[in-house]
Amino acid sequence: MAKKKKSQSGGNTICLNKKARHEYHIQDKFEAGLVLTGWEVKSLREGRAQLIDSYVIFEGGEAWLVGAHFTPLKTACHYVVADPLRDRKLLLHKQQIDRLVNATQAKGHTCVALALYWKQGRVKCEIALVKGKQLHDKRETEKERDWNRQKQRILAAK
Repeated sequence: MAKKKKSQSGGNTICLNKKARHEYHIQDKFEAGLVLTGWEVKSLREGRAQLIDSYVIFEGGEAWLVGAHFTPLKTACHYVVADPLRDRKLLLHKQQIDRLVNATQAKGHTCVALALYWKQGRVKCEIALVKGKQLHDKRETEKERDWNRQKQRILAAK
């Protein structure tokens, strides 16, 4: 009997940064590993993470995730001092880091975290090179989203 592969459904997703998709034009996406401590992994298994207002900085040839909030569990060790907002190191290839550093030095570009998810038992962070949207771009995106929703309703009614 053959083993079934797990489907790539939403069950692997820990958290999403929906605000980033509204605020920025996404130019390029990367997958990065995260360096975590034990209590952080336990917290992620419970789904206690937020990526709102998180971004990526580059220092000394390394990438760091800043502003991600991992809520500590109440049942975690009492002798470990849990800092929910600490900077977490991202694991990327040197070429990817160089590419992102050069792109973020361009005017208007930044690097933000879009999602945290499980992949083969490891936590991965989807980061993106983005450029800020103007107010009229945000309105246009909302109009397009509403129109697509109305089209789906009309097609479902038929």
